[in-house]
Amino acid sequence: MAAIPFWQRLLALLPYLLPWSDGLPFGRSLYGLFPALQWLSLPALPVVLVEQAVPFGGFILFLVLFLAVVRNPRVPGYIRFNALQAILLDIVLVVLSLAFNLVLAPLGGNFAVRTLANTIFLGVLVLVLYAVVQCLRGKEADIPTLSDAVRMQL
Repeated sequence: MAAIPFWQRLLALLPYLLPWSDGLPFGRSLYGLFPALQWLSLPALPVVLVEQAVPFGGFILFLVLFLAVVRNPRVPGYIRFNALQAILLDIVLVVLSLAFNLVLAPLGGNFAVRTLANTIFLGVLVLVLYAVVQCLRGKEADIPTLSDAVRMQL
């Protein structure tokens, strides 16, 4: 297997900003305990600003990423793989956000809900960091089940 050029490695890690921006709200209660964690939101700031400034900004970013990158055969396979994996991770986070807002929000911010949100936040942090490190190394981030689904689609 040929080495992945550095420019492809950098482009392959950019789609992971989308799930990271959607994972940030789960860490709200941790930000109060550990203010330094707020610095982790800086890389996702451009995505968050687009999502807030443009109506349906998150959905538009999703469509652009899917149609212009994942379904474009002229884009290198390495970038397409990472973009689709980031999209699937983002879909999982959107479903979790809906569940939190519809089902768990009426329960308030009790200990169990905060613990679950913190666990999701830390899980997303670990997955995104793992994917970014693997992208920089020029390797595919092999996330169980998610990567298999990506390979079936590409």
